[in-house]
Amino acid sequence: MAIQQNLLVFCLLAFVPALLATTSTDHGVKPKPYSMPFNRTIFPAGFTFGAGSASYQSEGGASIDGRGPSIWDTFTKNHPEGKISGGVNPLGVKFYNNVIDELLANGMKPFVTLFHWDLPQALEDKYGGFLSSEIVKDFRDYADFCFKTFGDRVKHWVTMNEPYSFSVNGYNGGTFAPGRCSSYMGNCTAGDSSTEPYIVAHNLLLSHAAAVKVYRTKYQAYQKGKIGITIVTHWFIPKSPKSEADKEAANRILDFLFGWFADPITYGNYPKIMRSLVGDRLPKFTKAQSEMLRGSFDFLGVNYYTTNYAQHSLTVPKFNKSYSTDSRVTPSFGNRMATNGLRNDKSFEDVEQQLVAAIWQCYNEIDFLIQFCGRSSDDMTTK
Repeated sequence: MAIQQNLLVFCLLAFVPALLATTSTDHGVKPKPYSMPFNRTIFPAGFTFGAGSASYQSEGGASIDGRGPSIWDTFTKNHPEGKISGGVNPLGVKFYNNVIDELLANGMKPFVTLFHWDLPQALEDKYGGFLSSEIVKDFRDYADFCFKTFGDRVKHWVTMNEPYSFSVNGYNGGTFAPGRCSSYMGNCTAGDSSTEPYIVAHNLLLSHAAAVKVYRTKYQAYQKGKIGITIVTHWFIPKSPKSEADKEAANRILDFLFGWFADPITYGNYPKIMRSLVGDRLPKFTKAQSEMLRGSFDFLGVNYYTTNYAQHSLTVPKFNKSYSTDSRVTPSFGNRMATNGLRNDKSFEDVEQQLVAAIWQCYNEIDFLIQFCGRSSDDMTTK
């Protein structure tokens, strides 16, 4: 097959510091069975392949060229103080101008991600970062600057990479920066695993919508670009194929992972099951916020890593509530699953096809990009 010469490179810019398709009955849609060989021959001529990198995960130099610290190195290049009003670092702007120009000079299209978890430490200290609604204005201003500065060459923007990972790992289990969780969830010095993941996700979504509104209002018509968001996914199958409770659990946890972010940007609200089970701990969107969120993407990025079994949880904690227990699902691996390469992720051979089909059917035949995906392996000869 002919492969397009222009390769996509997901060049991830740091914000001053990609899918679970829901098969929920919330929208009355069930994915149809899907079967197709998964190899190079199924891709059409002109299909674009790419590779990705994240700034704070690869660039180094955390204390040079005017960078300010992020919550991950307590990394920000362009705006050391975390806010446009705090000044712009010209060396940071020069660096990313050089990166973008070099990509284009070598026939590669830059896909730029605005936020890949490296929140400026300055904003964390000032008002708690994404725990505060103040972040929405600062993120909007930052996005505005990037569109104005780089948008003459960048035609694909991703507002957020895996907001789920940032919200849950950073504020439920405390394993990602800023390392917040309830004392009964992990070794954290502060946090509330029953509320903070939902608050952070809420402000991430509103920040995304605000950035999209700025781009569409001020830049898209003449820059001729597109903007979207990347959502991470696992795939879940019932632990017991004959158990109706486990089948419902597999659908339910998809809503808690993928639908949590895909539903608001598609339909303007959180999945019905989340609203029911989380109750008052789940923030509510105003009518204006819901309207701003609905349809706030030109494409949806998909990140898929692994497959889990889903088992309905018979016990619901009366105390010590957390995001982990709110779905009333116990995820697990099993012997029937093949190890998905060096990461020890698990998968079934046809999961990717099921995933793509479910996304397409459940979210109104949207445009989406398969981003962080594939199988890490020391034997790729037949892949």
